[in-house]
Amino acid sequence: MHIRGAVLEETGRERPYADSRPISVGRLELGDPGPTEVLVAIEAAGLCHSDLSVVDGNRPRPLPMLLGHEAAGVVAAVGERVADLRVGQRVVMSFLPRCEECAACARDGQLPCTSGSRSNGAGELLHHSGHLSRGGARVHHHLGVSGFATHAVVDRASLVPVGNSVPPEVAALFGCAVLTGGGAVLNVAKPRAGDSLMVVGLGGVGMAALLTAKAVGVERIIAVDRLPEKLAMAEELGATETYTPGWVAEQGVRARYVIECAGHPAAFETAYAATEPGGMTITVGLPGPDATVNLPPLSLTAEARTIVGSYLGSAVPARDIPRYEQMWRDGRLPVEKLISARIRLDEINEAMDLLADGKAVRQIIMFDQE
Repeated sequence: MHIRGAVLEETGRERPYADSRPISVGRLELGDPGPTEVLVAIEAAGLCHSDLSVVDGNRPRPLPMLLGHEAAGVVAAVGERVADLRVGQRVVMSFLPRCEECAACARDGQLPCTSGSRSNGAGELLHHSGHLSRGGARVHHHLGVSGFATHAVVDRASLVPVGNSVPPEVAALFGCAVLTGGGAVLNVAKPRAGDSLMVVGLGGVGMAALLTAKAVGVERIIAVDRLPEKLAMAEELGATETYTPGWVAEQGVRARYVIECAGHPAAFETAYAATEPGGMTITVGLPGPDATVNLPPLSLTAEARTIVGSYLGSAVPARDIPRYEQMWRDGRLPVEKLISARIRLDEINEAMDLLADGKAVRQIIMFDQE
């Protein structure tokens, strides 16, 4: 079938992307779903720094690539071995499929699936080399999803059903921002009464971590970012204290759990320095592959510190997304407040500029506008 999608043609083009246009929007061919795959009509897709990191070259991927990894839509067709999804059902796309057979999948979300990671790195689907082409030439899949398009074929392992009453833009946020930020709170920190929690970096993932901390009753929530407008938003979402990184360092502000969500070495160093003795520094950000940090190793032993890396919030999507859906239904997790703007697919290059400048938390492409 023919679809319309946003393809990254080249990485590392000069900004503004509104002028250099690294992403082209046009017509592609999409093959039929295989036995374990599902055709999804995309309704909403969020722009995340993981997309931007491919555009700017920090996360090298095979090109050309149809971008988009945080998306939701409705099932349009299923493969012959998919028996638990029905046409018309709303689904959330998860960008790390789980084969449920490798040793990593047995670690309850602590490690990313080995097979899923391999297929993601190759620009393929979990059980198939790919279904995308343009003029007879291959186009690669992005993280098993390629959600910046009117339709996608994905492996069943990349999908989690939600109720059709969940708005598509909310469902899309469950697939990355909430899984990653919320998971750092629920699956890694696991705060108890009286614990303090700090979030460093207030993009979509950081704000989702903040919302989740508030939802589970953390009383002292500290939000850290360099941009005043993001600190103001964090306060509106429930942060009890808001600071710039410089102020945190100068005043020695600390918390038991500190979640780093910026994907920058300086942010990680800020997060580590702000962690209490006996506390935990959790990093979910994705810095460039050559990035390094300077840490005092003595403090790990002398202060009984812990550093934990958490990919996708150490999530098991099939387990965790229903939990977030229920929290949203209960009014405890208003993730719709993370949405900065609803945009059209044609505005994607301009939207990447806003994301790079830190001027947006989550921009959502709405396909009912196409």
